[in-house]
Amino acid sequence: MEKEVQEKLESIYRRTIARGDNIITVLQQIQNEFGYVREDAIDWFAKRADIPAAKFYGVVTFYSQFHLSPRGKNIVTVCSGTVCHVKGAPRIIDRLRGDLKLKGEAQTTADMLFTVENVNCVGACSIAPVVIVNDKVYGKQSPDKMAKNLKSYKD
Repeated sequence: MEKEVQEKLESIYRRTIARGDNIITVLQQIQNEFGYVREDAIDWFAKRADIPAAKFYGVVTFYSQFHLSPRGKNIVTVCSGTVCHVKGAPRIIDRLRGDLKLKGEAQTTADMLFTVENVNCVGACSIAPVVIVNDKVYGKQSPDKMAKNLKSYKD
């Protein structure tokens, strides 16, 4: 692990564990610093704080807010709740994955520009199917509409 990374982790340790904060706070700080929760950071904290790494992994894998791999610049969240599913969310996902050349289980494009996530519900059934790009909500989407909307993020 690079010295710069260790220094950032030590700073997070002093701001959190040393003050009695919980594992969730530590993981939030790590993700804020690096954009995702690095596995080497979990190992470092486990040793430094004498807390089993399994406790960190238990939290990071339980809460959907945490990510164990780098994410793209633009986060594309596709709602797959019942109404969105019935109104075409699977077709939108297939189109996005094809256009972005995502293979297998990959969620993030090779150029780190996009991450496509599938969520259970965003609570916007009246405008289904719904896709959120970063903080912008796109309602009543189709595969073609969403492909067009995504073009502006490619520049």
